[in-house]
Amino acid sequence: MGREVIEAASHRDDCEVALAVNRSPVDPVGGVEVADAGDLPDLLAGADPAVDVLVDFTGPDSSVEYVAAAAEAGVACVVGTTGFDDEQEAALVDAAEAVPMLRASNFSRGIAALRRAVRAAAGALPGYDVEVTETHHNGKADAPSGTALTLLDDVEDARPELDERVHGREGDAPRTDGEIGVHARRAGDIAGEHEVLMAGDENVLELTHRAGSRRVFAAGALDAAAWLAGRDAGAYDFTEVLDSP
Repeated sequence: MGREVIEAASHRDDCEVALAVNRSPVDPVGGVEVADAGDLPDLLAGADPAVDVLVDFTGPDSSVEYVAAAAEAGVACVVGTTGFDDEQEAALVDAAEAVPMLRASNFSRGIAALRRAVRAAAGALPGYDVEVTETHHNGKADAPSGTALTLLDDVEDARPELDERVHGREGDAPRTDGEIGVHARRAGDIAGEHEVLMAGDENVLELTHRAGSRRVFAAGALDAAAWLAGRDAGAYDFTEVLDSP
C-alpha cells in the first residue's frame, strides 16, 4: 500500500510525498527515498516543507508508533490499518485529541456506497437472515477484515436484534435467532471482496463489492489526506470526505 500511495500521489496536483519510511531497507519508490522508520520523529520535526498529513497502511504496532510521532509533531493522520486491540485503540483515540485523524477500514468509494446500501437494505428487510463473507490475499493477517467488521456494525445498527456473530460453520450448525454468519477466505493476490447476503421470504439479496487492485484504496486515502489537512484536532470519518462538495 505504501508503494501504491506514492505512485498515486505522483499523478495528483493536490498531494506531494514529502517523505516515506519503512522498517527494513528498500530501494527508492517512485523517485522517493525511503528512510528508516525509527527516524520518523526526527524526519517529521525537520521536514522542509513541513509535513501536513501522515498516511499509514502498516500494522497495528507500527501504526500506533507512527501516529504517536505524528501527534508529537502536530501532523494530521490518515490511518487505513486495521486489527488494533483495545489498548492500541485507546492510543489512537488519545492521539486524535492532539491532531486531526481520519480512520477507515476501507478507503474505497465503492465500499462507502456499499455500506449505505447495506444499512438501507438491512432496515428494509426485517427478519431476513444475514451472512457476511470477505475474501483477501493470502498474506492478510487479521480476520475477519476490518471492512467486514464495519459492515457487520452497519447491519447490527439497522437490525439490533442481530447480536451474535457466528464465524464459519461445522458439523450440526443450523442458524439460530439473532445470528449473523461471518466468513473469511484467504487466497492468491485478491485485493479485496466483500459480500453481504440477505435471505428470507422467498427473496435473496446479495450486495457485493470487488476491488480490482489496491489503487482504489490509495486514491481514497489521498482524497482523505487532502481533505484533512489544516482541520482541527479530532476524529473524522471517510463519509465526511465523500459528502464534502
